[in-house]
Amino acid sequence: MDKEKVAEILVEIGVLLELKGENPFKTRAYAGAARTLEGLAEPLAKLVAEKRLGEIKGIGEALEQKITELVETGKLKYYDELKASIPPGLIAMLEISGLGPKKIQALNKKLGLDSIEKLEAACKAGQVAELDGFGEKTQANILEGIARKRTYASKHLLSEALRAAEPLLENLREHPAVIRCSPAGSLRRFKEICGDIDLLASSKKPADVIGFFVSQPGIVKVLAKGETKASVILDGGIQCDLRVVSDAEFPFALAYFTGSKEHNIVMRQRAIQRGLRLNEYGLFKSTEETRDAKLLEPCADEAEIFQKLDLVFVPPELREDHGEFSAAEKNALPKLIEWTDLKGALHNHSNWSDGKNSLEEIAAYMEELGLEYWAITDHSKSSYQANGLDAKRLREQILEIKKLNEKIADRGGDFRLLAGSEVDILKERLDFDDDVLAELDVVVASLHVPSSSEAENTKRLIYAAENKFVHILGHLTGRLLLEREPYPVNVRAVIDACAATGTWIELNCNPHRLDLDWRHWPYAKSQGVKCVINPDAHRNEHVGFLRLGAGLARKGWLTKADVVNVLPWARLQKELSRAGGKTGM
Repeated sequence: MDKEKVAEILVEIGVLLELKGENPFKTRAYAGAARTLEGLAEPLAKLVAEKRLGEIKGIGEALEQKITELVETGKLKYYDELKASIPPGLIAMLEISGLGPKKIQALNKKLGLDSIEKLEAACKAGQVAELDGFGEKTQANILEGIARKRTYASKHLLSEALRAAEPLLENLREHPAVIRCSPAGSLRRFKEICGDIDLLASSKKPADVIGFFVSQPGIVKVLAKGETKASVILDGGIQCDLRVVSDAEFPFALAYFTGSKEHNIVMRQRAIQRGLRLNEYGLFKSTEETRDAKLLEPCADEAEIFQKLDLVFVPPELREDHGEFSAAEKNALPKLIEWTDLKGALHNHSNWSDGKNSLEEIAAYMEELGLEYWAITDHSKSSYQANGLDAKRLREQILEIKKLNEKIADRGGDFRLLAGSEVDILKERLDFDDDVLAELDVVVASLHVPSSSEAENTKRLIYAAENKFVHILGHLTGRLLLEREPYPVNVRAVIDACAATGTWIELNCNPHRLDLDWRHWPYAKSQGVKCVINPDAHRNEHVGFLRLGAGLARKGWLTKADVVNVLPWARLQKELSRAGGKTGM
């Protein structure tokens, strides 16, 4: 088990202990140990193997034993027994936004609540509002959180679906009976929220493939198992369905089960207009429902299906019936961006604010990956909860970044760390004055405390875009997928303002944000507004979010020409050096 997973379990143990009302020093010890592990410079497995874990400050004998057990076995008896000792309903309450362990413990002790259903009933009866430390507002927020949880109960982040599906696909590809396999459904279309995971394989021995699939690690329950289809529940609660078809059927099944529903309707209509019938089994020379092999129009892959319907191949990300057919008829589909086109990122954090890694660690990691540049844009002072920097600390950081870049250059390196800030957009001004912003390589302006008024939020974003030192508007709508709805903002008005000022808009590819939404990018592109794909990284491993961001940029019809951080450093430097990047590329 790697250090991130171990740290995650340690944090959860601390939360569970707090839920039980254990000594707060004991609960904090687990959170502290998790932070220590996250900051390790050496591999955790090496420390365990060499029995040096106990030498690390904050890791006592008991924690050393537990961490060792997790690393060596992938399990921890203490953790399993602790979870089993707490009513499942209390653990489920932790998923309600605004409810922490202390509040849940109080609800359990004072009202005997041990399930979400009982909690909802108590809120509706007004009992929760009467408790000390709660009140009407908290009660209303709890009810809202319960409703949100139900709405999203069967929904999952794209990143979670990818993480769950990829090892299954890798194992299927290695099975000798599998000819071809692929994700399908919303996962293949790169929707930011997925329901079930759909997988498709072709084989001459479907029963063998199904049997192999249901025996995979990470499957907690088999819901159904047939000769050609199986449905399972994966660790984490995601349902995954596998269909196995013949290799001749594979292209048609892949197109059909990839969808979307709206895209498929148009595809079937185009087939009928040409005297054909298209379904998941094939493209047939008949407008009648049939599976007669004599009438089959064979297609080796999806591209041939599109070709026979007088279309060029439509990438899966674009199959939403959002203009792809008109473009495909004219051979006018754009050459979409690839994640390998990206040269760096312009919105990231270090341990100067709320990030986990030092400037030195970040520079070494990103240079090793072959990136050309990486911006440090720690929070400004108003984000006090994120240890935001005031002007004095920011200027100290600028100096440290300058020294680090000089060291890199002295040893012949070409990598560049950029000095920047994620500056808060306040009600009447930005969190830093222009004289401070003028000293930075890159400025990201973000709205962290929005108004309930669409007009007010729009006004604040527009005046940020009009500031000549602001290069980028960060996470424009503030949404947190499956957690928080976008704040009210007139997105088109902000895009128009960015078009007028030359301000770039971020596609924040943190998997919880993916903001600006892909649906807005075609309009932004039409207005000449450039995109910056940023991971908003808080630890080095978050660089991997760039791949997710490129997929969402593709879904928004974006090409290399539309994205700023495909530029090599020499060209990007010229764009940034112009006041606030206010001129198109």
